[in-house]
Amino acid sequence: MTFRIINPEELGEPKGWNNGMLAEAGGRMLFVAGQAGTDATGRVVSGDFTKQMAKALENVITVVREAGGGPEAVGRMTFYVTNIQTYRANLKPIGSAYRRIMGRHFPAMALVEVSALVDPEAQVEIEATAVLPPA
Repeated sequence: MTFRIINPEELGEPKGWNNGMLAEAGGRMLFVAGQAGTDATGRVVSGDFTKQMAKALENVITVVREAGGGPEAVGRMTFYVTNIQTYRANLKPIGSAYRRIMGRHFPAMALVEVSALVDPEAQVEIEATAVLPPA
């Protein structure tokens, strides 16, 4: 499935995301629940923010792959973080982890600071929407 990237000139050039992703008609939508940086036992993999971010993103892509897609099928992601300053302080390693998992695919994204997540050890949770080719 391919997307037509929508970046209106009057919004300026986005850096690390796209403002809109238009999917072709006939695709199947996959809604990926919020994924934290947890392993198969449900335990948070590390106290390190970047490692949690990477694992949460890997978990999102694991769900997408199970449905028959890959990173390029993701059209939208929302990142929930418990500390925006920690996120900002780790932009370089987060960017490296992102490119390792997603390549150069940049969906429409939002990042929101929240006061807490369900798992008290989690510092990040990512939810996504993907569009897969027709079955």
